[in-house]
Amino acid sequence: MKKLRLAVLISGTGRSLKNLLERIEDGTLSAEVAVVISSSEHAKGLQFAEMASVPIEIIDRIDYHSHEEFGNAIFDVCRKAKVDLGVMAGYVKLLNIPGDFHNRVLNIHPSLVPAFSGKGFYGQRVHTEALRYGVKVSGCTVHFVDNEYDNGPVILQKTVEVFEDDTPDDLNDRVFAMECVAYPEAIQLIAEGRVSVRGRKVRIAPPDDQEDY
Repeated sequence: MKKLRLAVLISGTGRSLKNLLERIEDGTLSAEVAVVISSSEHAKGLQFAEMASVPIEIIDRIDYHSHEEFGNAIFDVCRKAKVDLGVMAGYVKLLNIPGDFHNRVLNIHPSLVPAFSGKGFYGQRVHTEALRYGVKVSGCTVHFVDNEYDNGPVILQKTVEVFEDDTPDDLNDRVFAMECVAYPEAIQLIAEGRVSVRGRKVRIAPPDDQEDY
């Protein structure tokens, strides 16, 4: 089985990065974090990269004249680090995905896409809107990234129950706990060669039907 080289993109606390590093350490995720790319030098999640001795790159949108230049800078780092997958982990910037990274960048969204997704839907706003709408279940969605917010092919989704007395913080905690299961699971499926994409449809092959990613 191939051990995937990951570029993990962060903007804030790095909770998802920490989770992935722990799954790699305990042997349940066949991957290594080759580089952490942050949109800010002040991102708290950089501490986890430093503790794991993972190379860090700070790429701030303000330093680039255009969206295209910004994206090129990020994927140039990914190419130099010879990564197999880009993994957006609380990364809130829209990226222009180049052809050689088509279906090679993942994101996780804290709702059941397409519900409560798209531009502006991140963080607590997602859970606030879900509760306002009165949904009975919520969850998370791991998907490939294209050039629109929360729009790429869905790899997997996991659900959590929504309770009548939930606050946005309550729902956030429950959904994030499920994200900690879903994200490494999706990456592991790719490492095992079990994920294929046809248009918007993602097929997950059984364990004995694997291909090199």
